[in-house]
Amino acid sequence: MTPGTSRVYHEPVMARQVTELLVRGPGLYVDGTLGGGGHARILLERMHDAGYGGQSFLIGIDQDPCALDAAEKKLGSLTEKAMLVRGNFGDIGSLVKSARKGDLLQMPVVGILLDLGVSSFQIDSPERGFSYLKDGPLDMRMSADTGISAADIVNGYQEGELARLFLQYGEEPLGKRIARAIVAARSTQGRIATTGELSAIVRRVQLRNDLVIKTLARIFQALRIAVNDELGVLRKVLEDGLALLAKGGRMAVISYHSLEDRIVKRFFAQKAQDDWGPKGLALRTPLHSAAAFLVTKKPVLAFDEEIRLNPRARSARLRVIEKR
Repeated sequence: MTPGTSRVYHEPVMARQVTELLVRGPGLYVDGTLGGGGHARILLERMHDAGYGGQSFLIGIDQDPCALDAAEKKLGSLTEKAMLVRGNFGDIGSLVKSARKGDLLQMPVVGILLDLGVSSFQIDSPERGFSYLKDGPLDMRMSADTGISAADIVNGYQEGELARLFLQYGEEPLGKRIARAIVAARSTQGRIATTGELSAIVRRVQLRNDLVIKTLARIFQALRIAVNDELGVLRKVLEDGLALLAKGGRMAVISYHSLEDRIVKRFFAQKAQDDWGPKGLALRTPLHSAAAFLVTKKPVLAFDEEIRLNPRARSARLRVIEKR
């Protein structure tokens, strides 16, 4: 067993809404953020119950080997209708292309799911360094063997770079003061190596007990986004995912903070509009017709009962687009 796989992944957010909006016919479905396999299992069950199981298949993608192990166990016998692939969902185009062999070559991609939240499994693993609640190495890499870590950023960025990062990706009002405090701490105590050390610095700046948790969350969010290039990857996967879809196929995206949701909202709106060119051109037909239409004009929110049972669903926003 891969270390850490005994921990439990979170329950899939808005599972009912996702399956109702996404599973509408036979074909190839892609769960680009497999996690522990919760959404994947429910999607496969829905395909079977709707009578599409014999003509459908699911490709699940995750760059975390622990997630792939957990998902395989979660799916059980349903794994015969699924292929689990290790990789970053930003490479969804090439990953799906390489996985489509044999019968899958003829199967149209009819549904793509992207759940952008960090799993509770990752947060609950101190060795991953995602949480300010648990002391551990200041890492935050989704794939622990690639790229720079949060410690590299905290110890390597100049004060101005840190301040811009905290403002842009964390929208933290105290970003400049926290950046200054980090640089000062580096000069006195040396390398900042753990989540506990970083949290202590933030707590020395944010003295209000009623705001310190939000400040910590924003700082850790900003670092996680930077470490994993989450917004750049999101823009790429939206473009590549829409290109993968067959006509009539749908893409569903669940986001958890305003930066992600804003990108999804703008991308969907852009793809759902005809291009009439610059103002003043009296065109009878658009230069380019809309590539898709909005299935959800406003974000779908979790039900009150789900929020009561799963508080992380409170911030979730589900948007769905359909390819023309």
